[in-house]
Amino acid sequence: MEAPDFSAELYRDITEFAEGTPSWVHSAAEVGTDAGLLLFAVLFVAGWWRARVRDARAMGLALAAPFAVVAAYLVSEVSKTFLEEERPCRAVSGAVHIAACPSPGDWSFPSNHATIAAASAAVIVVAWRALAPVVLPMAALMAFSRVFVGVHYPHDVAAGFLVGVVVAPLAVLVFAVVAGRLVDAVRGVAVGAALLGVGRAAPLADTGGAAVGASVTIPDLALPDVAGQSEVTVPDVMGGLTRRQDPRP
Repeated sequence: MEAPDFSAELYRDITEFAEGTPSWVHSAAEVGTDAGLLLFAVLFVAGWWRARVRDARAMGLALAAPFAVVAAYLVSEVSKTFLEEERPCRAVSGAVHIAACPSPGDWSFPSNHATIAAASAAVIVVAWRALAPVVLPMAALMAFSRVFVGVHYPHDVAAGFLVGVVVAPLAVLVFAVVAGRLVDAVRGVAVGAALLGVGRAAPLADTGGAAVGASVTIPDLALPDVAGQSEVTVPDVMGGLTRRQDPRP
């Protein structure tokens, strides 16, 4: 597969700009992708901890998230082996690049780094929507850094990002169905409760103001003496109530 001309030209413009930036920017761009993936891993752990006090579906999403990222990565990696696009740091004449050019046979399209970054952000958004303003821009910056350091074309990272945001959310929803069914059962044993938490307590039923489980007393009834009888009948009870209410001796 050969890269389109517009992407090669854009690659040249970006890498030439990158070469003129300060050395600390070069260093930050080189380590930025891996550092971002480490941060996503920390957020996966935080999501698991957060789900320990939530319902089975929330824990299922937290447990399924890493597997969904792996699924997206596999789609990207398999695509690479079929398409075999050469890296721009070798294919573009006079290319400049900050990072070392990957070895021959390490194909360019789509970008695995962009796929993993986008997939990680997408599954975190599915499970923990409030983090979307943080993780989505971070994933986009991580994907762009692969062009900035000169190891991918722009269309490589765009395609990788698309694979991540499409495949990973679908996979996490499917995996979470299976994981969620197991969570309640695993939480029923001591080790499982320690790892997955106890989940969210079920809401109390409406009892008209009385707490569930509270004892309800019945006024003391002057029941008739039914010693020797095999059972107490309704007339017996009503007779006792009548004698209690009648003031006559």
